[in-house]
Amino acid sequence: QVQLVESGGGLVQAGGSLRLSCAASGRAVSSYAMGWFRQAPGKDREFVAAINWFAGNTFYADSVKGRFTISRDNAKNTLSLQMNILQPEDTAVYYCAAQRGPCSGYECYSDDRYGYWGQGTQVTVSS
Repeated sequence: QVQLVESGGGLVQAGGSLRLSCAASGRAVSSYAMGWFRQAPGKDREFVAAINWFAGNTFYADSVKGRFTISRDNAKNTLSLQMNILQPEDTAVYYCAAQRGPCSGYECYSDDRYGYWGQGTQVTVSS
């Protein structure tokens, strides 16, 4: 089993930055694909970013490309999301997720491919 715990959420003004972290425990996740998803009030959960164990292989939603950066430290079993130039529409609960093995294409974007989830951390961007 894998347990995931997010941290780093908070309140920030538009144009500001936040860095989310996700700590994995239970087993090493170095070979797992990991991702970030978010869910705004009244909306479906949506894909934000994903990364394979070979950290150069990353995927982003168009809405965050160029502003968010996903990274991982396999030695520390952690996942991060650096969020810059935040906008009010980025307001949501952000979830860390993991799936066994590498992902490819839709496997990286689809939340039903991820078997492990954190409890979420709130990000609120004020205008």
